[in-house]
Amino acid sequence: MTVHKGGCFCGAVEIEVRGSAEAMGYCHCSSCRSWSASPVNAFTLWKPENVKVTKGAEFLSGFEKSKMSDRQFCTKCGGHLMTDHPPLGLVDVYAATVPTVEFKPGVHVNYAETVLPMKDGLPKLKDFPAELGGSGVSVPE
Repeated sequence: MTVHKGGCFCGAVEIEVRGSAEAMGYCHCSSCRSWSASPVNAFTLWKPENVKVTKGAEFLSGFEKSKMSDRQFCTKCGGHLMTDHPPLGLVDVYAATVPTVEFKPGVHVNYAETVLPMKDGLPKLKDFPAELGGSGVSVPE
């Protein structure tokens, strides 16, 4: 099984992901944009059992704005690491957190909220895929 290692900005917290991501893409929702301080957030979604903190767990803290997302960060440097999505049964490990994972986006979610239109030929969903509780409705590029 493939193992990829990464960590926070200062290196106090290290994580690893095993196997393959369940999905990769871009989120355009206002919460992700605000949290990441960027116009779009690149995500990689993993089953929780395939994500492990291997160093510095004592420096890991979280912020739960909603039951949908528990955002995890390093208390030493503030570096963002991942977001646990309990209702989805998935953990979003930010694409830049684990640099050896080849980022191959497959979808844009919450594109109805975009502030950075992207013409890349990928599906653009109004919110989330239907199988994850969203409408599954596509919007034009």
